[in-house]
Amino acid sequence: MFGRTSNELDKPPVAREKTAAEVLRVWGGENLPQQYSLRTTWGDPGAWGLLLVDIARHAARAYSASGAMTESAALSRIKELFDAEWSAPTDAPERLE
Repeated sequence: MFGRTSNELDKPPVAREKTAAEVLRVWGGENLPQQYSLRTTWGDPGAWGLLLVDIARHAARAYSASGAMTESAALSRIKELFDAEWSAPTDAPERLE
């Protein structure tokens, strides 16, 4: 999105702000589990709901921009699997050291 030269994404422009902090990092790969690092950051955990929806919308827009599918179809697919995973988790979070 901001240019890639390695397996890490470039920091977005807001990262240059003194008050900015990284709150979520996700790694995954073919036949690898996803691993996450996060900071709780906000006093209200509901803020994560807002963030997750924002991420879903950005992802849907990216799929649309790539020509893979419409934004609406991508967002519907994201929500479909979100709801499925919410109802029947495929794994349980583990703390990584």
